[in-house]
Amino acid sequence: MAMNKIVSDELLKKLRSAFNLNIYEARVWVALLSKGVATAGELSDMSDVPRSRSYDVLESLEKKGFVIMKLGRPIKYLAVRPEEIVKRVKKSLQEKVEDEIKMVDQIQGTDVFKELNLLFKNGIDNVDPASIAGSFKGRDNIYDHLTQLLNNAEKEVIIVTTNEGLLRKLDHFKSTFKKLKAKNVSIKIAAPLNTDKTKQITEEYKDLCKIKNIDMNARFVIIDAKDILFMVNHDKNLHQNSDVGIWVSTPFFASALNTMFESVWEK
Repeated sequence: MAMNKIVSDELLKKLRSAFNLNIYEARVWVALLSKGVATAGELSDMSDVPRSRSYDVLESLEKKGFVIMKLGRPIKYLAVRPEEIVKRVKKSLQEKVEDEIKMVDQIQGTDVFKELNLLFKNGIDNVDPASIAGSFKGRDNIYDHLTQLLNNAEKEVIIVTTNEGLLRKLDHFKSTFKKLKAKNVSIKIAAPLNTDKTKQITEEYKDLCKIKNIDMNARFVIIDAKDILFMVNHDKNLHQNSDVGIWVSTPFFASALNTMFESVWEK
C-alpha cells in the first residue's frame, strides 16, 4: 500500500510539526501504525522510504519511544499507542521547558546578569528620551506590553477607557491589579458606566481600584506619571487584531496629562 493511500500529505505535515519528526520518520511511523507490527522491509515498501534508510529511521523512532523492537527473527517492530506517544512528548517538552527556565533563573544571580543590567542602564542613559517609544499592533501585543508596564508601577496607575474596555481590562488584569494593590499602588479608572454589567462589576472591584463614571472619549494608561500607552482608535466595532497602541516614556508629557486627568477626576 502506497503512503499516499494511508494518509494525506497534509496530515504528514501536521505530524512532523507536532511531534518534531523528519519526513522519513513520519512516513515510517504512520505505516507502522496502520500495520501494527512489521519488518523494516515491509515498512520501507509501505512508506516509500529507501531500504537503506529504514533501519536508521526505525532506530531513531525507537529512541524517541515511538516504536518497540520485537524480539525474534526476523526483526519486527511494534507500534506504540498514540495516546502514550502524546504523554511522552508532553513530558519531554515540559522537562525541557523546566530546564530552560532553571537556566534563566540561575543567570539572574550571576555576574553575567549584573553586566547585562549595567549595559542596559548605560545605554538608556545615553538615549534621547524622544526615541523611547514603540507601537503595537493587535490587542494581545498591546496587553502584553501593558502588563509589563503595570508590573513595574511603583505609585500610581491611571486608566481611561471605554465601557467595553473597562470590562476587558478588569477581566484580563485582575491578578495584576491584586499584585499592585499589595504594593500599595493606587489604581484609578475612568470609564462610562452606562450598562448594568459595568455598574455591577465596578462594585465587585471596589477593593482593588477606584472606578468613576467619567467619559473622556479616549483610551490611554499613565504609569507613575512617566509612561503613557494610548490607543489610536475607538474600540467600538474594532476587531482586536486591528487595535493599535503607542507607548512613550516621557515624564514631561505624562505629568501634564496626569494633571489634566486629576482635574477631571476631582470634579
